[in-house]
Amino acid sequence: MDRVAFDRHELSVILSLYGRMVAAGEWRDYGLSMLRDVAVFSVFRRTAENPIYRIEKRPKLRNRQGMYAVIGIDGQILKRGQDLRTVLRVLERKLIRSVE
Repeated sequence: MDRVAFDRHELSVILSLYGRMVAAGEWRDYGLSMLRDVAVFSVFRRTAENPIYRIEKRPKLRNRQGMYAVIGIDGQILKRGQDLRTVLRVLERKLIRSVE
């Protein structure tokens, strides 16, 4: 069974943001799921709760809305697109606010 996975470059981009958010005290833990249709990087404020954000990669949506998406705790899609760095900017804005 083939699974969708983040490649090394994608994980580097995600973990760079993750490290900055941990340093700012915003995020505490993460989980990684690699399924048949989607790869998910889940972000947690505390270990025992639901993820506050999910970063998803869905290759089947590559030619439509874009294969990357950031999804909030309520299931709302915050940003979707073809470029991972561009999609993650929606979370970087929150980092800028938390530092001010």
